[in-house]
Amino acid sequence: MNPADHPLVAFKTSAIHGTGGFARVNLPKGKRIIEYVGPKLSQADLQEELDAGNAYIFILDEDVGIAGSVAWNPARFLNHSCEPNGESRMVRGRIWFYALRAIRAGEELTHNYSHGLGGYLDRPCHCGAATCVRFRVAAKQVATLRKRHGV
Repeated sequence: MNPADHPLVAFKTSAIHGTGGFARVNLPKGKRIIEYVGPKLSQADLQEELDAGNAYIFILDEDVGIAGSVAWNPARFLNHSCEPNGESRMVRGRIWFYALRAIRAGEELTHNYSHGLGGYLDRPCHCGAATCVRFRVAAKQVATLRKRHGV
C-alpha cells in the first residue's frame, strides 16, 4: 500500500522521531487502525536482518517474526511513546494496531515498542510524555529504569 493512500493514517514528519503516522480522522477507542506487514521469517533469518541493521522487526512467536522494513509497510513509521494511544495485537497470525483510547484527527499514533532492558541505553526515547523514562522499553521495565536513573 502506498502510505499516501491509507484512509485512516497520514504519514509526515514527527516531533518524536523521523516520520510518524497521524490520524486522518477521529478514531474511537478500540478501532483497528493499520496492519503491520512484511515477510514472515524464521528467527535465524530475523537475526540476520537485525545484524544487517533492520530495526523494523516484529516478533510473532518463538519461531517467526515479521521483517517490516519493506516499502509496503507504512505501519513501521508508528513511533514509540511511554504514554501510547495505541497498541499492537496479534489477530490470526497478523499484527494490527488498535486505538487504546479515542484519538483526535491530527494526533500522532503511538504504541509501546515493548523492548526488554537488553541494550536499552542504545534506544533513547524522545516521546515527550510526562511519564517518559528516556528509553524505549516495555511498560513492565519502567520501574527498573526509574530506580536505576531516578526518572
